[in-house]
Amino acid sequence: MANIEVRRRLNNPAALRISTSLNSLRPALMLILVLLASTFYAITCESADSENPIPIDTVISLQNWQQYKAFMPDGMQALFAGTYSWKFPADFKLIVGPTHNYPLPKEYLSNTEKYSHQVKFVDLPDGGHSITGYVAGTPFPDPAEPMKGEKILVNNWYRYTPYIYCGDDAHMYLVNQNHEVVSYRWVEVIRRFSHLSDIGQAIDDPRAQGVFFSEYLMQLEPEQDKYTEILTLYHLDPAQREDEFIFLPKLRRVIRGSPNSRCAPVAGGDITPDDFTGFEGGFTRFQADYMRDQPVLALTTADPAAYGNTANYYPLNFPKPEVGKWEVRDSYVLDTRRLPSLSEGYCWGKRIMWVDKVSYNTIWADVYDPQMKLAKIVMAEEIAEPVGSEGIQLNSGNEVQTYWDIRAGHLSTYVTAGSSGKGLVNQGACRNLNGVNYDDMQYSTVGGLTQIMR
Repeated sequence: MANIEVRRRLNNPAALRISTSLNSLRPALMLILVLLASTFYAITCESADSENPIPIDTVISLQNWQQYKAFMPDGMQALFAGTYSWKFPADFKLIVGPTHNYPLPKEYLSNTEKYSHQVKFVDLPDGGHSITGYVAGTPFPDPAEPMKGEKILVNNWYRYTPYIYCGDDAHMYLVNQNHEVVSYRWVEVIRRFSHLSDIGQAIDDPRAQGVFFSEYLMQLEPEQDKYTEILTLYHLDPAQREDEFIFLPKLRRVIRGSPNSRCAPVAGGDITPDDFTGFEGGFTRFQADYMRDQPVLALTTADPAAYGNTANYYPLNFPKPEVGKWEVRDSYVLDTRRLPSLSEGYCWGKRIMWVDKVSYNTIWADVYDPQMKLAKIVMAEEIAEPVGSEGIQLNSGNEVQTYWDIRAGHLSTYVTAGSSGKGLVNQGACRNLNGVNYDDMQYSTVGGLTQIMR
């Protein structure tokens, strides 16, 4: 059959010419295919690189950091440059890993779609703004002008968190200018009563009684201050000032905190109540101006056994590579200041905040004094963990935070894990943590503060 086909082609000059032409084109066709494949590969690689603008496993050190300063908050650049007494050591290394995707819970996204269209700003007599129409989810899912900065700050306040998270091995370390360390160990219970987006939970807990969320801390170590408790209630009306209650075990009584305690250092350290999680001052007493978008380095993945181990930190309490790899995350940069009508006597002039574009947590903050001189650098890293049926969430409650006071030359570090290697847990796991039910309302109400001594 093959011989018949050859004879047929020889007897047909036109077919012979076409076959010859095709054979001559084969090298050119192969070259075109190779070029197309190369182009496709290049496009694919470019797409991957856009998700990881700094190549994975890049090691950033004092020798090359300026190549990557576009991905650093201002305060991090100052630590690299050695501008202040707190600075990175000569052997410092920061390793870059892949950027993670942490989808928000389906219920939270559903509530955003249902209710965000009805959220509006309302003016307050002191020149600030509150909102009306908010139910649950992200209040302003696509923040844009006008008032873009204010919208981002509101989203930061109402970002997703589990309805409860708790732990009994959170640690605070205070380091003075002589590098002497004082350590505290805390129980921490944070309960959200309103605007909930957790499966199986009503949007508003019937026990809320006008409270948005409660924040409970009880000191376990050192022994001389054991059972000292602090309960802060943040109200459903965002314009209402928070209430703080302190139980002093030596007096066996509860005292009410001062309205001016937002500037009082916690445990004599460098953290004030407005500093928690990068910023916890709400939005009605502040104004926020949008400055720019900036992709910045953030730490989101770490094992509690690693970040709870003090050996895994440099002398200035910045995590070593043993804690985890950093990643580039898109952020909004805000200039947040106390309202002019309320600024007299307030401790800070402005707070530059880097806010994650997906989860709206504060990644980093640089805090300035009333004279607008840099006073404090804040690393406020949220560590992603599984949250019930909501999947892995960046705002799980677990944190690695360091506050560098560059004026006094000391620092404070707060981490939600210690030598036990266990971080905070959430939702149903709080009902039996080491034999204690932290889901009990005694950890969220003033009446419960005296029960711990019984």
